[in-house]
Amino acid sequence: MSSTLVAVTFDAADPEGLASFWGRLLDRQVVGEANGALLPAYDSQVGLRFVAAPTGDSGGRRLHLHVTSTSLEDQQRTVATALSLGGRHLDVGQLPEEEHIVLGDPAGNEFCVIEAANNFLAGCGRLGEVSCDGNREVGLFWRDALGWPLVWDRDGETAIQSPAGGTKLSWGGPPVAPKQNRNRRRFDLEAADPPREVARLMALGATRLTERDGSTELADPEGNEFRVAPVQDLRGGVEGSVWKALPPARF
Repeated sequence: MSSTLVAVTFDAADPEGLASFWGRLLDRQVVGEANGALLPAYDSQVGLRFVAAPTGDSGGRRLHLHVTSTSLEDQQRTVATALSLGGRHLDVGQLPEEEHIVLGDPAGNEFCVIEAANNFLAGCGRLGEVSCDGNREVGLFWRDALGWPLVWDRDGETAIQSPAGGTKLSWGGPPVAPKQNRNRRRFDLEAADPPREVARLMALGATRLTERDGSTELADPEGNEFRVAPVQDLRGGVEGSVWKALPPARF
């Protein structure tokens, strides 16, 4: 049985503040956790988790988010909202003729606000894509790890998507810069039988790294860390954990 992707996790100096930014930008509820905050997955939209951890330098950034737009006006409104919440414009070498807009959240995590004419993300929802660095091998690993079909496979680029639709996970293909630091952004998975699932993932090419707090940290075939935990542990913890619901802001 495949793992379930619970969230894309971000290390953050101010996890509650960063979760508030993304909750307001995506119009999603924020749930407080013992070590940070969570925007739970819903309607095939991938969850986002923000955990208190040293962020270090700018290394370890192998994925970023793509936020979709329904029109030019909606794209401009999304950008204005992000800036009003503490985001900023970033120059990552994008060309003047490119229609997407590159921003950084208050912690400097880059993300793109995608133009409405982008057919690849049509129908994927507001959080349209988690765009990752990686070769075809790692895309195929995650296809098999999550049981999500391959929806793009061309020139070394791959993408997968839940059978229910929603947020796509993609890998941009070569060239991929060598991994030097621990990733500050990574996947959190849950499984009904974690030891069995860890064994399955290792058979697919994952490497076991550490055991901590009942969960197992592994690395995919290109060294990207991810975590596998029992079903309840990644959805707010065991019974008795404190959950604080924060209403999203509407713009």
